[in-house]
Amino acid sequence: MGYSARRGFNSGSMKVTGQQRQQQMQQRIAEMQQQMTDAQAEVEATEFTASVGGGVVEAKVNGKREVTALTIKPEAVDPNDVEMLQDLVISAINEASRQANEAMESRMNAISGGIDLSSFGL
Repeated sequence: MGYSARRGFNSGSMKVTGQQRQQQMQQRIAEMQQQMTDAQAEVEATEFTASVGGGVVEAKVNGKREVTALTIKPEAVDPNDVEMLQDLVISAINEASRQANEAMESRMNAISGGIDLSSFGL
């Protein structure tokens, strides 16, 4: 055990320097970025389905919020009420897109512990 007027007694153990803490933090950030990239790819590969109007209109959206399928049953088509069909299509797409967005946010929050990382560009 040694003595230093500046540091007092020490047992010879090395303290973590600021540079070492910074390297550890950078490593943790890199790991978190990789986890977020993996989670994003997983969600983007997932398909989200929403059905409206008692199942007469169904929309499928991937995690990128791109419409991948739209199914309209014949009974939904009423030439005298095109607006209703339009509303059903919009509702189905919006709901499937909302599900995709919610899944992405949930995965990112799970990784970040709920910290808003948007200011860091993540």
